[in-house]
Amino acid sequence: MSKVIFGFTGLIASGKGTAAKYVEEKYAADTHRFSTMLRHLLDRIYVPQTRDNIIKISESIRSLFGEDIMAKTIAHDVENDTNDIVVVEGIRRPADIAYLRALPHFVLVEIFGDAKIRYERLIQRGENADDATKTYEQFLADHERSTEKSILEVVPLAKERIDNNGDQEDLHKQLDALVEKYTK
Repeated sequence: MSKVIFGFTGLIASGKGTAAKYVEEKYAADTHRFSTMLRHLLDRIYVPQTRDNIIKISESIRSLFGEDIMAKTIAHDVENDTNDIVVVEGIRRPADIAYLRALPHFVLVEIFGDAKIRYERLIQRGENADDATKTYEQFLADHERSTEKSILEVVPLAKERIDNNGDQEDLHKQLDALVEKYTK
């Protein structure tokens, strides 16, 4: 089997991380997240990992070193990964896939869900320091940030789509079918 690379894109709390974790655990995949490098930088400078701080540092790095700097980094990491299945989670901008698309067997996958469902998941998971206290109105306002608006430019480029409006069992069935389709 050749290495297959699944790139997960989708709006806030659509289930990208949950999907990546499932594929990682069931299929021994490696996962690379755009936000990991940003979280590491924030930890290193002792700044809280809030959505706002992650966006600020992302925008700063991209403005200083080019819109594609993080895409180059992820593409190198993925290319050097020796696993048969690799997941790239958190693709948000067209520049994010420019280098990944050049790699053999890259498949862009949109994971989507209704706004109300995604909001409930966001406040339950508490991934960022400010998630648990976020109101629905603040959640919807986050969709107007540059990091979310740009996802709408990436989504139409997806080759596959996963509907994450159901339960975990339904999500797992769709992910199993996806993996089977590209690894057989």
